[in-house]
Amino acid sequence: MEPGTSSGPAAEGRTEPGSPSESADAENGAEETETSSGSSGPTTNHRTAPAAQDHSEPGSTTPAPTSPARLNGEPKRDGTPTAEDHGADHTPSHPNLPYAHTDPNAPPHTDPRIAKGRPPQRPKEPGGGLLMGRPFGVPVYVAPSWFLVAALITWVFGGQLDRVLPELGAARYLVALFFAVAFYGSVLVHELAHTVAALRFKLPVRRIQLQFFGGVSEIEKEAETPGREFVLAFVGPLLSLILSGIFYLAMLPVEPGTVPGVLLAGLMVSNLIVAVFNLLPGLPLDGGRMLRAVVWKITGRPMSGTIAAAWVGRALAVSVLIGLPLLTQTGALGTNTEDISGMDTVTDALLAAILAAIIWTGAGNSLRMARLREHLPELRARNLTRRAVPVETNTPLSEALRRANAAGARALVVVDADGQPLSLVREAAIVGVPEHRRPWVVVSGLAQDLTDGMRVSVELAGEDLLDALRATPATEYLVVEETGEIYGVLSAADVERAFVKAMARPN
Repeated sequence: MEPGTSSGPAAEGRTEPGSPSESADAENGAEETETSSGSSGPTTNHRTAPAAQDHSEPGSTTPAPTSPARLNGEPKRDGTPTAEDHGADHTPSHPNLPYAHTDPNAPPHTDPRIAKGRPPQRPKEPGGGLLMGRPFGVPVYVAPSWFLVAALITWVFGGQLDRVLPELGAARYLVALFFAVAFYGSVLVHELAHTVAALRFKLPVRRIQLQFFGGVSEIEKEAETPGREFVLAFVGPLLSLILSGIFYLAMLPVEPGTVPGVLLAGLMVSNLIVAVFNLLPGLPLDGGRMLRAVVWKITGRPMSGTIAAAWVGRALAVSVLIGLPLLTQTGALGTNTEDISGMDTVTDALLAAILAAIIWTGAGNSLRMARLREHLPELRARNLTRRAVPVETNTPLSEALRRANAAGARALVVVDADGQPLSLVREAAIVGVPEHRRPWVVVSGLAQDLTDGMRVSVELAGEDLLDALRATPATEYLVVEETGEIYGVLSAADVERAFVKAMARPN
C-alpha cells in the first residue's frame, strides 16, 4: 500500500518533535508502524491463499544522555522556534544532540542502529528465502515456511491418494509432493499476473515471495487510478480461473482413476478455490482491493475505499473463524459427517484461526498504510532539517560544540579550506566521546564521508524523501539548496520520529 498525497503543515506552525505533545503522539503510534526511513518502505501486497485453505569509533557505544546536556552550564532553552534558527521557516525539528538545547521529554532514538552509532547497511537483495529466479526482472523467493506447507500438503494429499489409488503404496507421497509443487507453480502464475500488470502500469515490483499461505507480490507504489487498481487486483484471480479451466479441459480425455486424472482434478479444484477465495470482498484479498477501487471511484477518495474494504475484511475474518468449522461439521462442504474425527475438527479449527488471523492482520495493516498515505507529504526535508555549523577538518570537538551552541545549531559539517562540505559528524559518535577528551579529539575522526547519495535536496518531501533515504542508508544527510548551498543536516532519527507521528495522528 503506497502513500498518497495531502497538504503538509506550514513550517511556522509545526510542533517540535521533541515537545511533550509529540512524545505522547509517538508513544501512541509506536505500536502501529513497522516502517522506518531505512526500511524497505510501504508496499502493496497481493496475497494468494492456497487450496484448503561501519564507521563507528572505538568506545562510541555509550548511550545518549537522557538529561539536558548543555555546555558551560548554560540554561536549557524551551525549544520555542526563533528567527535565529535558520530563518522563520526553518526551525530545527528535534534538539536532541548532546551539545544542543536538549528537551528531556523528547522520545529516545527508536532505531538501535542509530543508538549504536552505526549507519544501517544497504541490503544487497530484498531477501525473503531461497531465490528461485527473476522472471520479468523480479526476484522470486521461496520462504522457509513453504517447505512446511509443502510437507503438509504432501501428507494430506498422500492420505487421500491412499483411498483413491491404494496400489501406489509409499509412492503416493511422491505423487503428492509433485502436486504440492505444481499447485505452488499455479500460485506463482497468479502472482506473476499481478506483477505483469504492475509493470505494465510502470509500478515497481520489489519481489514475489511464495510462503506458508500462498504468495505475495510486493508492489512498491500505489496505482494512480481506481481503474488501474481494479485491473491490478483482478488479473490474479482471473489467471487462477483460467488455469482451473485449462486443467479441467486436460482432465476430460484422461481416465479418472489414474494418477494423471487425480492430479489434474486436484489442480483444477485447488485453482478454483484460490480464485474464489481471493475474490472475497475484503482486504487484504484481491477482492478487497477490487472493492476498494469501486468505493474509490464512487467517492473520489482512496482512503474511503480502504476503510470500507478493510472493515469488510475484518468481518470476513470473523466469518471464517466461526463459519469454516461449522460448514465442515455440518457437511456443507461435501464432507461425510460420519468420517469426521476429533483430529479433523481440531485441524479445521486451527486452519480457520490461521486464515482469520491473516485476514484480520492484513486488513489492519491496510488501514495503517492508508493513514500513512494521508500524512506522508508532511515529511518535508525543509521542516525536518537541523541547522548546521561548518567546521574545518582539524577543529577540536570541544571548539566545534562551542560554536554549535553559540549559533543555536544542532549539527556539524566538516568542510575544506574553501568551505566545500567533506563529511558529516555523526551524533552517535559525539555521544561516545567523554567531555574531558573532547579538546583532544578532532571532528574529522568522528565524521562520515559524504557520498552523492548523502546529499539531498531541501525540496524533497513525502515518498520522494523516503526513496532518497532508502537508496543510501545513513544516520545523517547533508541537505542542500537548489543552488548547492548548505541548508543543514537531516537526521534519519528525526525522519523516523516524524514517521511515527504521522502514523499516530488521526486522519
